[in-house]
Amino acid sequence: MQTIEEISREARACRICEPGLPHGVRPVFQVSAQARILIAGQAPGRRVHASGIPFDDPSGDRLRQWLGVDKATFYDPDCFAIVPMGFCYPGTGKSGDLAPRKECAPAWRAKMLAALPALELNLLIGQYAQAWHLGKSDQNLTERVKNWRSYYDVEPGQIRNLPLPHPSPRNNLWLKRNPWFEELLIPELQRMVALLLNKKRAP
Repeated sequence: MQTIEEISREARACRICEPGLPHGVRPVFQVSAQARILIAGQAPGRRVHASGIPFDDPSGDRLRQWLGVDKATFYDPDCFAIVPMGFCYPGTGKSGDLAPRKECAPAWRAKMLAALPALELNLLIGQYAQAWHLGKSDQNLTERVKNWRSYYDVEPGQIRNLPLPHPSPRNNLWLKRNPWFEELLIPELQRMVALLLNKKRAP
């Protein structure tokens, strides 16, 4: 099996979506074979495309608050693998950023995740990541997030999945309408993140 370093080099050189990317190719992800936590988002936005840094925007600020970590920890690939459903910025449509390119996940996702053997927690941000990792469902995103314990409470040795809404400021109204999310789910998220990060630091 290829190492994560080999897969990363190939993915950064990928051009399969180039004809459909109006702003050009710039794969943005962060990986290490030591990472215990996966952040599975949608695709880079305009600011992330410009900087090449995952979640380098207000969404990232809120996500780090949810996780209870600082930037240094967040951008340590041995702590967090950040692997969006689409590696490149897909451009903008009438109602915001376009969906991740459909070519990306079939080409890269399974083999990249297979090269991340230490993962214990998958944070699934938005409907595209949830559909890929959990399978298609009649539940909408709110129902899936409300039902988070059915994906999170697993047998020892299995990877926990935690569906999350997108931390974008566009979801401020959703957060206001669903106060249970920050009251009940976020404390458990921060507890588990701290536990996994402490496990990584243990001698």
